[in-house]
Amino acid sequence: MIDLSLLAAVILGICLLLLLVLQFKLQAFISLLISSIAVGIIAGMDPLDIISTIQEGMANTLGFVAVVVGLGSTFGAILEHSGGAGSLANYLLEKFGEKRASWALMLTGFLVAIPVFFDVAFIILIPLVYALQRKTGKSLILYAIPLLAGLAITHAFIPPTPGPVAVADILKADLGWVIVFGFIAGIPTAILCGPVFGKYIGKKIKVHAPYFEDNSPSPLSPPPVGLISIIIAVPIVLIVANTVLSGFLTDEKSMYYIAQKWLQMIGHPFVALVIANLLAWYFLGLKKGFSASQMLDITTKSMAPAGIIILLTGAGGVFKQMMINTGAGEMMATYFADAGMGILFFAFLAAVLVRVLQGSSTVAMITAAGLVAPTLTGEVSELSKALLVIAIASGASMASHVNDSGFWLVSKYLGITEKETFHSWTVMTSLLALTGFVVVMLLSLFFGV
Repeated sequence: MIDLSLLAAVILGICLLLLLVLQFKLQAFISLLISSIAVGIIAGMDPLDIISTIQEGMANTLGFVAVVVGLGSTFGAILEHSGGAGSLANYLLEKFGEKRASWALMLTGFLVAIPVFFDVAFIILIPLVYALQRKTGKSLILYAIPLLAGLAITHAFIPPTPGPVAVADILKADLGWVIVFGFIAGIPTAILCGPVFGKYIGKKIKVHAPYFEDNSPSPLSPPPVGLISIIIAVPIVLIVANTVLSGFLTDEKSMYYIAQKWLQMIGHPFVALVIANLLAWYFLGLKKGFSASQMLDITTKSMAPAGIIILLTGAGGVFKQMMINTGAGEMMATYFADAGMGILFFAFLAAVLVRVLQGSSTVAMITAAGLVAPTLTGEVSELSKALLVIAIASGASMASHVNDSGFWLVSKYLGITEKETFHSWTVMTSLLALTGFVVVMLLSLFFGV
């Protein structure tokens, strides 16, 4: 049975969040905290319990996310300044050839966005798209959309990018399985949204490359693509290997058990990303001519955007904890079960609504995760939680439009009108969201949620 006071608390809390972000332009971190407090007050919580819930939610969330996002940010910054992204892109373009350049750009975006933030990766790689357009004379959209699709999909689906890391932590999902399902869902989605859709929309919208001054940092000798590929692969392989090996039972007295424990430590995201950072620091930094002081400056500056994401994720954890402690989460779980609404559909829909209304995919992911986590009552498998992460990520990618900074970034760098941006970028993100969710639903038939 629905508790009307709890239902009102949830609805008013979400409405207040949207009002503060959209109307008053208040920072999402503060808005989430205010909305969480409002939920507690409306639900009738004791005032001091509200304060303890804020502390509990923040502490439970940041213990994991702060470390992973911080390490991921420094790793991406080193790759960015070393010229590794451009090196990888040039290699793939050379191997694929001009006729299959859109596939090379999609794959470049897919790989580069694993360690590098979406907007940074796009700005670094867009000169390659300009150069291709000027060389072939074809529409800029033909090459830009595949790159954007690869970047957007990895940014949403595959850790250690902040969005899926935050959602995985709030849902207590295993990062290894999130990476596995992120790749499984991401590859067909990238193909459809990238080369396939890019070829179609490139014929409809014909634009030439604008001229911008390229201020992207580049060393005298970019690192070889093999080295870049290995360094990017190291943390992913270690994390996935840890997940797979942890599923095997061994005798606690055997040497295999001891080895397994050590491998679990090395394959934990904390240690895996520390190893990746050390490899990048030496091979992409010191060995390429950067001084220790320069490397310190590069990695220190990378902490600024990481700090915003960490605080925002912590506030999302507070919102989730408030839903749990007020009993709203349990009430919603019972309601959805009785109504026959699947949790995957609810997760996707919640992310879509917040995304379309306020624009930020990260805020949409965190808010949706905060709504979904309290409904996970009873035994929920790691595979099911990983699928929920991808469902939320899909929903949070839906219909990027004028309230999303990514919309204007794409419009500016491609030199296209708002209408053309809607027809290309907005449609592509919608196709991405729907395709990703369809793949998740198909996977759920085998791994069930």
